This record gives sequence, structure tokens and C-alpha cells, in this order.
Amino acid sequence: MAAVIEAVPPKHKKPLVRRLHPDRSQTLRRTIQFSFLLLNLWIGVEFLLWVRQFEGAGQQGWSRPPGVEGWLPIAGMMNTKYFLLTGNIPVVHPAAMFLFVTFAGLSLFLRKSFCGWLCPVGTVSELLWKLGRDTFKRNWTLPRWLDIPLRSLKYILMGLFLYAVGSMSAEAIGAFLYSPYGIVADVKMLNFFRYMSTGAAVTVGLFLVASVFVRNFWCRYLCPYGALMGLVSLLSPLRIRRNEARCIDCAKCAKACPSGLAVDKLIQIRSAECIGCMECVAVCPAEDCLGMSVVATKRWVDPRLIAAAIVLVFVGVAGAARWTGHWDSPIPDSMYRRLVPQAHELGHP
Repeated sequence: MAAVIEAVPPKHKKPLVRRLHPDRSQTLRRTIQFSFLLLNLWIGVEFLLWVRQFEGAGQQGWSRPPGVEGWLPIAGMMNTKYFLLTGNIPVVHPAAMFLFVTFAGLSLFLRKSFCGWLCPVGTVSELLWKLGRDTFKRNWTLPRWLDIPLRSLKYILMGLFLYAVGSMSAEAIGAFLYSPYGIVADVKMLNFFRYMSTGAAVTVGLFLVASVFVRNFWCRYLCPYGALMGLVSLLSPLRIRRNEARCIDCAKCAKACPSGLAVDKLIQIRSAECIGCMECVAVCPAEDCLGMSVVATKRWVDPRLIAAAIVLVFVGVAGAARWTGHWDSPIPDSMYRRLVPQAHELGHP
């Protein structure tokens, strides 16, 4: 008896219902990204000029920009713990605490928006991998057997920092912050880049080159701050959600995702790697198919609301801290005049 061979019908292709309105999430995001990058560049220049005046090599009259403490996440974590234990805001690097709480709060309520919308390192990293994509017509993805172990590095680093801060008492935190090392920790950070060793320069150079070929190399594999923000974002009420009925399976969203997530295969993106950048939403051609939504209601969130919330929270917290007198550190210039010139000689207390 001859075997009966049944033809398998081709997979039904869903009709495309094109978007009625263009997506503006990336225009908003890039505006915020580059504004924050320019703000950080200005803070860096102002801080350098402030340091040089105490080294006797610059013009006098510059004030220390408190925003530089955003580059001191460990101090921010220490001050936050000190505040929780004592109810007092330390006077050394107080802005570090407010900025840390701001960025963690944004990650809690607005996904991992600090990494995707604000972080200047993330912005530079994005520029580099997009430069690589435009130059070489592609970016490279590390094999899974290497990608997963490398991704664990940032969580290991995060764990070490959390353990170090978590094991400190309020008295130990206060002693560290008020030590000469703690007072000029920001100056030591600046001096690391001003007087970079050959080994450090080569390492930074390798990270920059790697970022051209691999999307967000530093952020994906080594950034402990991003790892912490990612874990916080798991509690966020916002998710990238895919409407399966409207999806035409073009996989453009997955190709656009800088974190390499399988957006086209999932209904909701719950991963800690999602930075809330909405690149996937921007490239989706189908109407009402992909967007950021509130989990409980499943309603799309307008990217203008996300952008406005990020700006309002950042400006609001910084403004409140300044208004209450907890933004600037009241360390006298006489102490800075003594400690700044010898910052490179100060060791960990």
C-alpha cells in the first residue's frame, strides 16, 4: 500500500496593519541622553578647574559642582545606609546619596531607565556600537557559552561592593567618609583619569575597542552599577509587552534590542538586562503590537510620559536637596586646600 504524503500547508502570514503615527521614543531618549552627557561634561570641566585652583595651577574662584558625586556610587550607597541606620544625612558627599536614590528609584518605577536614558557611559557605549554597526554593517555577538559567564562578572562585582558596604556599621561609614581619603574621593577618581597608568590606559582602550564590535560591552559584562539597577528594575510595574495577535513575526524588535533579548518570542520582557530604551518599539512596523505597558492594566505608556517623569524626578530630587541644604558639602576651602594637592598620596584608611 502506497504511503499517503500530506502536504504541509505554509504558515499563515499575518496581515500587516501599519502604524498610524510615527514613534518618537528615540528622539526623546536621545535628547535626554545627550543633554545629560553635556551636563556631565560641564560638571567634569568645572570640577577640573576647581581642583586645579587648589593645586596652584588654575584661576581662583571656581566652586565645587556637587553633581560630580554622581560618579561616586559607592559613596552614595554608604550614605544611604548611614541615613537608614541613623536618620542623618552625612555632610560629606550628600549629593551622592540623593543621586543614588534617584537612579535606583527611576529603575524601580520606570524600568532600567537610568542605563537606557541617563547614564553617560551608556550613551558613549551606544555611540560606539552604532559606529561599529554603521562601519562594518554589523555588530558581533559572543557565543552563549562565553556570553553567560562574562555576564556574571558584573553581578560578582556588584555582590562584592554590596558586601563591603553592607558589612560596615554606621560608625565605620562615618569614619571613612570623614577621613582625608573619603573627603577627596572625587579628586582621586579624577586623578585616576588625569594620571592614568599605561596598564589602565590599555585596559580602557580595549574596552572602547570592544564596545565598537560588541553592543554595550562594558554595560553588559562589567558594570556593577548597571547590574544593581537591573535587579531593582525587576520590581518595576512597567514591561515591554508584545501583542501576539498584531505581531507579524518580522523579528525587527529582536534585531534592534541592544541587550540581545528575544523580544519577538516573548509576551513580556522581564529580564534584568532590559534597559527600557524602547529601541524595539521604535522599529516595530505594526500598529498596537509592541510598547511599554503597565503590568496591571496592560495599557501602553506614552514615551513622552516616561521622558517627562525621568526629567521631573531627576530635577525634583536635586532641587529638593539643594533647597533643604543637603546638596552641597560644607567642607571648608581650607581643608580642600590642604588635601587636594596630596590626594594622589592618600591611601585607603
